[in-house]
Amino acid sequence: MTNVIWIHQARPRPGWYELSATDKTELLESWEGLNSRATESGAEHLGKYSVRGQSDFSTVEVWKFDGPEEAFRFWSDRVEASYAAWFTFANQLGVTEGSREQ
Repeated sequence: MTNVIWIHQARPRPGWYELSATDKTELLESWEGLNSRATESGAEHLGKYSVRGQSDFSTVEVWKFDGPEEAFRFWSDRVEASYAAWFTFANQLGVTEGSREQ
């Protein structure tokens, strides 16, 4: 098992601002359900932060997973739930120093 940190940077796409409050709420609740399912499976949500300054993104979210497969599954579930249609994003995976084979 390798501890993996997943760093997710995002900002809403223009269409997000045109959605009704009801549609936004439904999407947010759907994605929160995925977050809950991930934490129930052993993932740890380390926080969501607002980004200010010179950045292409408005938020950074940090998660810890037992391995890259779990992080990939989590991201795949979000994509399937239309997250990528409404947010521009960048994802990074990191492993604990020394845990990779040299």
